[in-house]
Amino acid sequence: MGISLQCFGAAREVTGSKHLLTLDNGVRLLLDCGEFQGRRAEAATKNREFPFPPGKIDAVLLSHGHLDHSGALPMLVKQGFDGPIHTTPATRDIAGLIMRDAAHIMQKDYEWLLKKEKGKKAYPPLYDENDVVHTLEQMETHGYHRPFEVAPGVTAEFYNSGHILGSAMIVLTVAGAAGTAPLKIAFTGDVGRRGLPIISDPEPLPAVDCLICEGTYGNRLHEPMDDAKRQLAEVIRETARKGGKIIIPAFAVGRTQELIYLLHLLKDEKAIPDLDIFVDSPMAVNATGIFEAHPECYDEETRQAFVAHHANPFGFNGLKYVTDVEESKAINSRPDPCIIISSSGMCEAGRILHHLKNNVGDPRNTVLIVGFMAQNTLGRALADKRPVVKIFGNPYPVRARVKILNTFSGHADWQDLLALVGALDRQRLRQLFLVHGESDALESLRDRLQSAGAPPVLIPEPGQHYGIG
Repeated sequence: MGISLQCFGAAREVTGSKHLLTLDNGVRLLLDCGEFQGRRAEAATKNREFPFPPGKIDAVLLSHGHLDHSGALPMLVKQGFDGPIHTTPATRDIAGLIMRDAAHIMQKDYEWLLKKEKGKKAYPPLYDENDVVHTLEQMETHGYHRPFEVAPGVTAEFYNSGHILGSAMIVLTVAGAAGTAPLKIAFTGDVGRRGLPIISDPEPLPAVDCLICEGTYGNRLHEPMDDAKRQLAEVIRETARKGGKIIIPAFAVGRTQELIYLLHLLKDEKAIPDLDIFVDSPMAVNATGIFEAHPECYDEETRQAFVAHHANPFGFNGLKYVTDVEESKAINSRPDPCIIISSSGMCEAGRILHHLKNNVGDPRNTVLIVGFMAQNTLGRALADKRPVVKIFGNPYPVRARVKILNTFSGHADWQDLLALVGALDRQRLRQLFLVHGESDALESLRDRLQSAGAPPVLIPEPGQHYGIG
């Protein structure tokens, strides 16, 4: 059976993941349906309309719940998609939380811009919470290693990708013509790293004919995960000595829980001062509850350290979860050192903007970058150490220290990705597509894969057709 691949997001960019598979019998399967994140006007245009008719999609397979992979699903449903959305149980919970939060933020952002700009730059919300509810009604959940039918002649199976809670690599088996072997296609979604706190390591994939692989860090090597705790402790001690605050923009799902876990260990070891730690993100508070509800996704170390001993990895003395707006505002007026973890991770919305506005001008403070920052985001401007950044449209000089800890990345680096591909059956693997990465990262990874003897590697251009099979 002939198959066509088109990438309508995460093609030479790290956001808006949407990959369409069209079978020659007319079946259309969408791998992920993420929201594009970047400049406001560009994001409004890209997220408002699909380059394909939503009503013609037969099914969606969702790799994980991050906004850039799930955030456009309510728009898809709103514009006519009425088929199943297949995912894991934990991803359904995480995606539901993230989509509801996105709807809330869009509404508040719209109201604020209407008031401030008198409507000049105000884009109506893409969807509301009712649209999210309708989307969740179409989700069908499947555990890892439980094959299920997606369409006539097509089955799928989830493998743990080790990226965030519930994240999965998707393996599709497409029946061939009579007397021919089925075609196997794998989509990695986002691949995690070995040794990340809390969740299990990425699993090896079975033999496949075609691999659609992420390449976010295709040109980088991460520092060893073992260094994360030590480096985190150093940053906290140095900033506390100066009397400053540590401001950490972090994704509410995954990175926040990892930080809480490590801070718990550091507090127990008395490796850091006894500072108050604020998790100032209503979504992060709810996400932490979802983590507590899915211990089946934990790695053995976490299971033994906390679950077996009936301790809560996400609750300890000095840790304060903040949901109230007035309490959030009060944190910035505190004179004493503290740690503030707040979302969004790329500093594009949410309470982190207020904490940055109030703290980037103080040289005693540290802005700690612990995740990937996409182009044209405030987080990227901070990571690039620009002397002045715009927050709420106004310029703010950056006098605080900006420290980047790559040890916390939840994405595989080039060595991890080479190992993932290298473990596949080389006799069977005939095609390899690289997505979800900026051009320099994808091209660097392509060259390394080719040098390692991989089959021909293609980097899809947005919207172009590529044959599989």
